[in-house]
Amino acid sequence: MALSPTILPAPLLPDSAAPTPRPTSVDPSLFRAYLLSLLPPVFGATREELEDSLFDDEFEERVVRFAAEGGGVVYVTKVRQDYEDDAPPTYSYHLTHQLTYTSANTTTLALIKRTPILDTLLPLPSQLHILNLFGGDETPYESLHAVVSQAVKPWFDAFVGARGGIKDGDGKMGIPMAKKKFAELELSLLHLQQNVEIPETHLVIHPVIQRAVKEAQLAGARPSISYIPAATLNDSTFLNTLQGHVNIWIKSIQSVTKLTRDVSSGTASQEINFWLSLERALEGIEAQLRSEEVNMVMECLRNAKRFHATVSFIADTGHQEATDQVHKYNQLMKDFPLNELLSATDLDKIQESLGLIFGHINKKLKLSPYPIRRALPLVEAISRDFNDQLLRVLTSHRLTYTPYETFDRLLSQTQQIFRTWDENLKEFTNVARDLTRKRQERFIPIKVQLAHMKLMERTRYLRDWRKQHEQLAVMTGPTKGLAMVGKDAGGMDMEEEVKEAYEVVKSIDVLDVSTDGTEIWVTAENAYNERVARVENQIISRLRDRLGTARNANEMFRVFSKFNALFVRPKIRGAIQEYQTQLIDSVKEDIKRLHDKFKTQYRFSEAYHMSQMRDIPPIAGAIIWAREIERQLSTYMKRVEDVLGGKDWELYAEGQKLKTESTAFRRKLDTRPVYEAWLHEISRRNMGIDGRLFEIVKINRGGYQLQVHFDPQIITLFKEVRNLLWLNFQVPHAINNMAKDAKRVYPHAVSLMETVRTYSQTLDLVEGNKGIEMLVAEYRNEAQKMVARGISLRWDFFVNAYDTHRFMPAAGLDGRENRHIAYVREFASVVSILQDKTNSLIDVYKEINRVIEELSTCPFTLEAFSDLISKVQAAIDQLNLEGYANLENWVAELDQRIEAILLQRLSRIIQIWCAEFDRVDDGDTRRETGIPRDMANKRRGDKKGSDKDKSYEGNLILKPIVHEIRIQNQVIFLDPPIEYARETWIKQLHEWLGVVCGLRRIQSSRYEIGLQMRGSSVTELTYTSLLTRLDGATLERPFALVEQKVHQVREYVAKWLQFQSLWDLEAEYVFNRLGDSLANWQQLLTEIKKTRSTFDNSDTQRTFGVCVIDYEQVQARVNAKYDAWQRDILSRFGVKLGNAMKEMHASILKARHDLEQQSIEGLMGSGGRRY
Repeated sequence: MALSPTILPAPLLPDSAAPTPRPTSVDPSLFRAYLLSLLPPVFGATREELEDSLFDDEFEERVVRFAAEGGGVVYVTKVRQDYEDDAPPTYSYHLTHQLTYTSANTTTLALIKRTPILDTLLPLPSQLHILNLFGGDETPYESLHAVVSQAVKPWFDAFVGARGGIKDGDGKMGIPMAKKKFAELELSLLHLQQNVEIPETHLVIHPVIQRAVKEAQLAGARPSISYIPAATLNDSTFLNTLQGHVNIWIKSIQSVTKLTRDVSSGTASQEINFWLSLERALEGIEAQLRSEEVNMVMECLRNAKRFHATVSFIADTGHQEATDQVHKYNQLMKDFPLNELLSATDLDKIQESLGLIFGHINKKLKLSPYPIRRALPLVEAISRDFNDQLLRVLTSHRLTYTPYETFDRLLSQTQQIFRTWDENLKEFTNVARDLTRKRQERFIPIKVQLAHMKLMERTRYLRDWRKQHEQLAVMTGPTKGLAMVGKDAGGMDMEEEVKEAYEVVKSIDVLDVSTDGTEIWVTAENAYNERVARVENQIISRLRDRLGTARNANEMFRVFSKFNALFVRPKIRGAIQEYQTQLIDSVKEDIKRLHDKFKTQYRFSEAYHMSQMRDIPPIAGAIIWAREIERQLSTYMKRVEDVLGGKDWELYAEGQKLKTESTAFRRKLDTRPVYEAWLHEISRRNMGIDGRLFEIVKINRGGYQLQVHFDPQIITLFKEVRNLLWLNFQVPHAINNMAKDAKRVYPHAVSLMETVRTYSQTLDLVEGNKGIEMLVAEYRNEAQKMVARGISLRWDFFVNAYDTHRFMPAAGLDGRENRHIAYVREFASVVSILQDKTNSLIDVYKEINRVIEELSTCPFTLEAFSDLISKVQAAIDQLNLEGYANLENWVAELDQRIEAILLQRLSRIIQIWCAEFDRVDDGDTRRETGIPRDMANKRRGDKKGSDKDKSYEGNLILKPIVHEIRIQNQVIFLDPPIEYARETWIKQLHEWLGVVCGLRRIQSSRYEIGLQMRGSSVTELTYTSLLTRLDGATLERPFALVEQKVHQVREYVAKWLQFQSLWDLEAEYVFNRLGDSLANWQQLLTEIKKTRSTFDNSDTQRTFGVCVIDYEQVQARVNAKYDAWQRDILSRFGVKLGNAMKEMHASILKARHDLEQQSIEGLMGSGGRRY
């Protein structure tokens, strides 16, 4: 059968283009015209022949049923009619819905609908698939194989390839599985046409025997000769006929049992199928030989004494021997995984199938007596199948068109497959030789002629050739610098030239290893080489230019390193030989620098310090350093090899000299003496791991220190051994065991060292912060207890702990291992807790100290003090929650420090208060008269003023208290009274003292206060008791100042209160009291004038520092009253003075008169006597 996937053109129909309404059913005449256009060229028939036999009475019914929804396919068959030998063949044509196969069917055409219902408005060719199925005398296997392999499978692969390969979604839809099924179907059809037909054997049975057996079966009895008439049994003609039938049986059976085939002539599948089919044929023969008819024939012959026909019957057929042989051979042939190879769709499956095939052969050949002389051709046949399958997979990739990465990956995988074949074939030949010797078969050379050898050589050559081409293409690309000079400079476009050279071989089949294919490849390769030769000449020219302009050898080596891929081409390699001397001198300089580097010694090199950073011990570091120098020396010598032209570089004079020098230097770089010296030193020293865990050592600055009793050299030993083993040194068993012991102890030793170091550092921290000793005392005691426990422990147990744990059952341990190892873990845990607690406590302690120091400098306000005290209390609460010991005593000491600072602040605030209270009015703008503010508001204060004045107690300001001297109902009094001033000043003093005294004390047991017993003593909660610790004079002074100020104010106010008498006295009483004495009157006037200065001025108040006496309200009234009194007294004084003057004047006048009456003589005489 074969497929014709071509869509044949539709015949031109007269009215197909005219738009007509859609009919309800297909017009059979249209289908008839279509068939008359289609079938003559396909069937080779004339229109008359088709019309005579194809279009019968049922044609229209079949067409309508096919066009409707029910039918999916209709077949047109060409049937050959019976004819005489000398007559030409005649054919008939039929349209049917059912397909049957007979040898008379020469051709069958399948018309398959592409849609459920045929649309009359669309041309029929676009709605039908046409499949040509051949028939005739031949088997359909070849045709079906051609349909699948040449049409369906390539069409499917082309469709998948057009979609860009197998995507993730396609993979899930089963495209890889579909490809595999196509390959398996193709393989199955190939096997069917390759099978060797085993002739079917049918034993001839006499009719009499058949009737007798049938009668016995009907009677339900065992067939025997009793069912044959006696006359017949003795009839010689009957017996001769039976004996003739037996002879025919022997010949027909022998035609099967003696059947064989040449294994080297066909494929491996034919060999496998031959033995499997032969076994089925022999089983069929055996079933016939055991039938009742055959047994009855043998019984008849034995009854007639014709033993020569019955005795040797089985032996003559050879059936038993053939059955045994075939059964043993089929131990190899059954489940033979050849299909895995033949259905492989990629290289991975091919490689996997080779392992399966040879694994099956090597395993089953040992069980099956299959001859080695047949196994060798079988492997050769497998090689042919392998070659064909590998060609099929590689050809599908179109190697010359694939990118280089894909090409290299495919051929690399192909080479790996060939290596897998060689490995499996080598194992097969070994098995074959062993079996030949064991079976004592005739000696034959175990040699397999591989059919894929040419393909293997071609793929290996192609890979190298493509690699050289790719290197040339890359080096001539625009990024490598060789294509800088283009056609404008007179050179060729090398990149384009290389591409054109590759185009020569791109279109040929490079995997064709036949004689014609090889000739085509050689011709194409020669054409390629001619083009590439011109490119090589251009490259040589430019390389010479670059090497000629190189300033030093390093630049030359850079050129070599950049273009070394081109040096595999002999022509280019020969062009650079003139630069050998220059480059060899450069290598000599590099080797000289290596000598200098080696002579500086490892301990003084940078590598030594880097090794210490990377924890590499000294000996291993020195060996690594020396090997690094040796590696650099090898690199330099490799440069020499590259420059001097490959493996024969030692034959050059310079090369031989460098070889000698490098060999001598390598002897100096030999690290074996260093290693042996280290071995000798380790063997000489006693580096056992024993003794106690701890030791107490005396330190230089006095005192003692705890240390771990462990030699650091032991740690170095185990690190040296570890690194030396990595460096492939054979460390002696004793030293290796010593290192293993060190490795076992190392984790515990390092843990103990780190723990002791941490313990010492923590104790130093505690010593540096004396205030926290009592808090960490409990954790420190725990650590000291652990040290006391560890003093008695020894290292010996840790060395043997591993073996004890390894060889003693877990239930048999006595707990010593857990006690020792757990000690290391517990000690580390205790010290870690001590360290954590100490570090945490130090941070808290520093914060507390800072806060306490801030108490002495913070603003003197309740908020500032309370905030700081609350911070200290919060830290104490945190310590309480964390469970620090001796917290109560520690808090008591801390409280004493706080008391001392607060006491100092208290004394200072009293001094400042006294100074502020006692300060006289100096015109300070801070003084403001008016009603004093409440002190609570004053302490909260104005925030702006607090920001401006950052002095500690500088914001203490006492506002003056204003007292008014008032008169009401002719009574002079002070408002408010002087006692109010005393009360206010004392209250202000108490409020300032209360800023400190009202603070809550810090407490160590706030979380336990609620659990105290009722009878317990209540702790003082504030700092009020600080007042009792003040100096008596300090605390008495503010009160004394208050009383002194009260006394001063009282004296001044008393003067004003004296003016009450101006309203209380009566004038007559005053006048009567003064009498007529002018002196008294004059004295009173003088005192009135003097007293007037108290109120007769421009001021309206009198300031006494923190107290102001305002007399503006009474000043005018007292002045008026005073003036009235002064006028009255002055007028009375004037009257009295006038009267006195009149009396005096009268007395004077009288005296004058009397005097004038006296004579001068009398006066003189009298006077003379008197005088």
